[in-house]
Amino acid sequence: MSLLVNGSIGIDTVKTPFGVSENCLGGSAIYFSMAASFFAPVRFTGVVGNDCPFDLAKTFAGRNVDLAGLEVRKESKTFRWSGSYKGSMNEATTEAVELNVLAEEPPKVPAAYKDSQFVFLANTNPAIQQQILQQIDEPVFTAVDTMNYWIENNLNDLKALLAKIDCLIINEDEARMLANEANLICAADAILDMGVEVIVIKKGESGSIVSAVSGERFALPAWPSVEVKDPTGAGDCFAGAMLGYLASVNQADFESLKTAVAYGTVAASFSISDFSLKGIGSASREMLDARLQELKKLTQF
Repeated sequence: MSLLVNGSIGIDTVKTPFGVSENCLGGSAIYFSMAASFFAPVRFTGVVGNDCPFDLAKTFAGRNVDLAGLEVRKESKTFRWSGSYKGSMNEATTEAVELNVLAEEPPKVPAAYKDSQFVFLANTNPAIQQQILQQIDEPVFTAVDTMNYWIENNLNDLKALLAKIDCLIINEDEARMLANEANLICAADAILDMGVEVIVIKKGESGSIVSAVSGERFALPAWPSVEVKDPTGAGDCFAGAMLGYLASVNQADFESLKTAVAYGTVAASFSISDFSLKGIGSASREMLDARLQELKKLTQF
């Protein structure tokens, strides 16, 4: 089934204890699409300025990523982000941000994309996420990412969005902030009461928890990675593999969600193994499948 993503395309500079990657390709739509394309065709929407140094057609060569929704704005500049990680690298410290095109109008969804059945709206202003969603006819399953900034400053818009979507994917700190609950299970239940059908709470190296309005829950540890060079984009790779799998089986029931989250987990484990797209870009579907089977063995008892 058809899978659409709307998100950022960025020029990133990332510093970790393992080195520096300057002016590399990043952005939520990029990481998501790379991971999702292992499973299903991706309809890509996003905006860059005329200063964008990357050839996205070359980046996604050999992958089923349709770039008809990519806008190049000649009078604008591409989103830029600089950040660093220290210690356990669980969280990035943002050192510089230039929103540029992300502060402008969102992209127009091409007419051929309006019948998309599975939709991922990556982290941005929830009012913009609603504008994108309004351009899709009747999606079967819509998932959204958000962050603490929008929870603090655009809470009403975010709550309005949550009432219109199926799934929220956020990290544990954001879940606690949004729900105003310290306990993650209580936080998940409070967020489900806001209108979503499913919430996926990412806990970094501690794995993830999935809760559904039906009362079903699923907890999965992270892949025990021994090589963590750059966590940037891991959450978007997680979402990409998750939504890509759901689109490939054309289902979003709880059993399918459990497998989708497991694929998200192993996709993220490849992403963090190297800078920018080198980790996830060097993987294959066969490698993801093999690691999924290993994850199953690790979690059986």
